[in-house]
Amino acid sequence: MYATRVLRQAAAHAERTPLIRFIGKRSVPEQVDHTPQPHPASPSGALPAGFGSGQGNSHASFSSYRDRAQQHGPLRKTIGAGSGIGGQSASHLGSVAPPKGVYFDRNELPERFRRVPLTAAEIEAVETGGATLFG
Repeated sequence: MYATRVLRQAAAHAERTPLIRFIGKRSVPEQVDHTPQPHPASPSGALPAGFGSGQGNSHASFSSYRDRAQQHGPLRKTIGAGSGIGGQSASHLGSVAPPKGVYFDRNELPERFRRVPLTAAEIEAVETGGATLFG
C-alpha cells in the first residue's frame, strides 16, 4: 500500500549519476561579440547590403524597431495617455453595433447557418471512439 512512498524515499536517498558526460569545466566567456554576423550556411557569406545602417532597413537596432512595433495594439506605453489607450471614454469611440450583413456571433445568423445540435447517438459515438457504430 505504501510502495510508492517507499520507492520515492529510496530514490531520494540514492546517489544519482547523470547519463550525459560533459568534457571540461563550465566557463562563461568574458566578452561576447554581438555585432551582426552572416549565418554560417548563407550562400553569399555576407550580410545584406545596408544591414543595420538604416538604409533599406528602417531600424538600426532592435530597440528602435520595438519603439515602432505593434502587436495586438501598440507596444509603447500609451495606456492612460491623452491620445493612447484609455485616453477617451467609450461613448466618444462610436457604436459597436456591427454593420448590416456582419454578425459577431454564430447564433445571430439565420437558422440555416447555425450549428445543428448533436444527437444522443452522435455523442455516444464520440465518447466511445466510434465503437458503438459497429456493435
